[in-house]
Amino acid sequence: MFDLGAQELIVIFIVAFLVFGPKRLPELGRTLGKGMRELKVAMRNVKNSLDESDLNISKDINAAKSDIEKSFKDAVVPDIDIKPDTDKKEAAKEEPKVENQAGDLQANAVEEKKATTEPEKDG
Repeated sequence: MFDLGAQELIVIFIVAFLVFGPKRLPELGRTLGKGMRELKVAMRNVKNSLDESDLNISKDINAAKSDIEKSFKDAVVPDIDIKPDTDKKEAAKEEPKVENQAGDLQANAVEEKKATTEPEKDG
């Protein structure tokens, strides 16, 4: 963890032995071990809570992404319930009707203009 070799550890133990003495050194080791254990447990809990929140956020992001994709597809491609075989035949039949209706409207407009201008000439 700290990349300490055997020589460094020996020096640390000698200094600790001289500073704390032989009676307090075992007690200090136990206290240090308990502290390290509690630190590891706390780090594990933090990591687990971050992983859980990451999973929740990922689920929310994926749900939002699918909602946006669905709404985009619905906006671009509307839901049409047409049978594939009859679609082309019906479309071909309907197009001339639209053109004929437009032609009929134009013919009616021309006839109305003639009808309104003819009585003026006669009168």
